[in-house]
Amino acid sequence: MKKTLYLKFILAYFIFGVFGFVIITTFVPNMIKDHLVREKADSLYSEATLIANTYATGLYKSEITLETVKAQLDALSVYLNSTIRIINPSGRLVLDTTMPLDVENVIVVDDFDPTVTRGSYYTIGTFFDDFETAVLSVIAPITNNYKVKGYVVIHSSMADIEQSAAGLLNISYLTLIILFLLSMIILIFFTEIVYIPLKKITYATEQYASGNMRYEFQIESEDEIGYLAACISFMASEIARSEDDQKKFVANVSHDFRSPLTSIRGFLEAMIDGTIPPEMHEKYLTIVLNETERLTKLTNSLLTLNNLNTKGMMLDKSDFDINGIIRKTAASFEGTCKPKNINIELVLTGDELYVNSDVDKIQQVLYNLIDNAIKFSHHSSSIRVETSEKKNKIFVSVKDTGIGIPKEDLKLIWDRFYKSDLSRGKDKKGTGLGLAIVKEIITAHGEHINVISTPGVGSEFIFSLKKSQYHDEEY
Repeated sequence: MKKTLYLKFILAYFIFGVFGFVIITTFVPNMIKDHLVREKADSLYSEATLIANTYATGLYKSEITLETVKAQLDALSVYLNSTIRIINPSGRLVLDTTMPLDVENVIVVDDFDPTVTRGSYYTIGTFFDDFETAVLSVIAPITNNYKVKGYVVIHSSMADIEQSAAGLLNISYLTLIILFLLSMIILIFFTEIVYIPLKKITYATEQYASGNMRYEFQIESEDEIGYLAACISFMASEIARSEDDQKKFVANVSHDFRSPLTSIRGFLEAMIDGTIPPEMHEKYLTIVLNETERLTKLTNSLLTLNNLNTKGMMLDKSDFDINGIIRKTAASFEGTCKPKNINIELVLTGDELYVNSDVDKIQQVLYNLIDNAIKFSHHSSSIRVETSEKKNKIFVSVKDTGIGIPKEDLKLIWDRFYKSDLSRGKDKKGTGLGLAIVKEIITAHGEHINVISTPGVGSEFIFSLKKSQYHDEEY
């Protein structure tokens, strides 16, 4: 942001003030003057028309004396603050409120032309050079028997109008100043509501960009800026957590690779330097082989997880018999179960039970769960694999009677590389990735998996699958 946004807003604020001043200086004076002139002209023309239709008409009809008309118009001129005249069509001045009556001395307005208004009812100027300064003049005809006998002319000083216009212009300037000052409220609001939060967000992003994902900030706002700040803060916390997980992941991978490699190297060096006699080589080579199998299994699990993540868990769904897959998977553990005398009991609903899922990935789920159950089961025990149907869901249960899972470990068993202390003591060959893979696959199917476990009694894993339409039609 580099402070440019705030400076731009300040600049726009002052440009607003300057343009407001220029507009008022350029256009408003003429608009005010024109408005006052029209308003004054309307008022004077109404009075001139009224005089023409009453006093002036009566004068030309000899119904009223010139002195009486003069007295009435003198009073009216004071009221209007204007000069009232009656002029003959020839330009001869019949009456002027600024002068006493003098019938002997004839005063003529040179070049008098009643059409000077050019289709309007008022004109501005010196009125045929009869005034030294500009005046507003309105002309109303005096008619009798459809003939124009003369004209009522009212003059008002333009100085008075200009003075009124100047007063209104000062009010406009004062209004502009007040608006300019009031608009500072917008600037204050922008500073408090937009600029300061944006500055905090910018500083926070700079901290995150430099690697300080632990930086915390908070903006108390429920608008879009507050939402943006919350999203950035959440994103940073997720990245920080991801970094922690990555460090933990690397540490766990390093540990799980280093242990078997150390064992393999130790046994091989002992056989080479004669510490282990030749007659014991077969025993320790078998241990080395088991350790390599452990490394192979760990590598395969890591590749599986990586593929699940990078491919976004692409599923190849189809309708298949889950009972058949369970039977096939259980049969593959026959060699593993014999040494521990473990029996796998299948309690399946019907001969065939069709689901709509990815057959290869669900088979991997079953393999990992049964392998886990065998690993933590006691000798001469039983593992129960059961299927059941409820509405449009198929539920698969894998239950053992092994060592169980401590309550504090139940929420952690789905984490990668997580191994409880009991599991480490029971079986050193585990990678800690089996249940993480199971969770990823079931979640990708939009289904759920739960675990019920009691230490010393056993554990039961139950996951759901979508029942296929083919199954509905058959049954």
